[in-house]
Amino acid sequence: MNNIASGVTNEKRLLEIKRNLDEREKEVLSQWACLSRDAVRSREEDRILHGHRQNFSLDTDRILHSMAYSRYIDKTQVFYLIKNDHITHRVLHVQLVSKIARTISRLLRLNEDLTEAIALGHDIGHTPFGHDGERFLSELCESHGMGRFLHNIQSVRFLEKIEKKGRGCNLSLQVLDGIFCHDGELHSQFLEPRKGKRFEDLVREMERKSQDPSFDVVPMTLEGCVVRMADTISYIGRDIEDAIRLGLIQREDIPNGCSTILGDSNGTIVYNLVEDLVANSLERPSLNFSVRVGDALQQLKAFNQECIYRNIRVKKQTDKVRLMFSLLFKKLYEDLNQHGEESLIYQEFLKDMSESYRSKTPAAGMVRDFIAGMTDEFFMDQCHKHLIPETTHSLL
Repeated sequence: MNNIASGVTNEKRLLEIKRNLDEREKEVLSQWACLSRDAVRSREEDRILHGHRQNFSLDTDRILHSMAYSRYIDKTQVFYLIKNDHITHRVLHVQLVSKIARTISRLLRLNEDLTEAIALGHDIGHTPFGHDGERFLSELCESHGMGRFLHNIQSVRFLEKIEKKGRGCNLSLQVLDGIFCHDGELHSQFLEPRKGKRFEDLVREMERKSQDPSFDVVPMTLEGCVVRMADTISYIGRDIEDAIRLGLIQREDIPNGCSTILGDSNGTIVYNLVEDLVANSLERPSLNFSVRVGDALQQLKAFNQECIYRNIRVKKQTDKVRLMFSLLFKKLYEDLNQHGEESLIYQEFLKDMSESYRSKTPAAGMVRDFIAGMTDEFFMDQCHKHLIPETTHSLL
């Protein structure tokens, strides 16, 4: 009885701490911050209502412990099929986004837990081989009548429809919305949240985005806007450092206007962008770069696009990778249709998956989800195993 009484007492103490933390947020956070107690979920859970963790902190834990998060470790950021331990991989990029976003949130008195959850989950839907892999998988999805493949939509799919064998993580709307709206490739000099979204709005925006990738979606929280800005801040200088390390460009190639305003190293670029963004966003319901810094950032993004991402030396093996995507997709699709539960995709992905997922997802959609979740190494292993003939000493 003493142990039971002690357990009840401890539970009450922890719940009181949680309530105090929730109350403290109202006192210390900005009036434009999203409070943890305002998190909205598609379904209620007793362990959330009566647990000791604040809402967005719980979302962070669920993302960290997801299978998809563990696969960040071997996914391409920009440069693939290159043996260099110092080149940025997806897992490092995500950590950098999280750190930068939390720094900005702290200075603006926003909710760091919400910022961290969005940042850690924002790229979970990325395919192997980065944006090239995303493009190749999108071509295959369109050819099978599923519309375009976009990694931000796939991130939401993984966390809500695929994780935990199709049961999903039941994350808050604010986190899912921030993950979906993180698009760091689109240039934003000014961002103001579109408040008041509901789950049906998220679904509607994802459908429209899949039909028109140029459709600009804006987060419902200022924290989501921070992650979107931090995504750009984290990769713009880091990709330059990687490109210099690989001999693609020289530091002197950085446009003079950019280096004068932002600096010519990743550290100075990050520092100057964060400082300018915070200084121009203090006590405002929006995020703002100064015109001078925003223009320099846009110019630097154009430089990266032309001299790094489209560099012919980066694209030497692109056609081979596209062919592997096509052949592996075809192999898995036919294997699933012909062999069902004996197929590779069933054994590696669909086994024990919820009936809801299997009944609502066409065969091509299951192949899409399986390939999208692969690491670069696992993708290559599957291609070698199933697409490349093996020599043998005997036919017996």
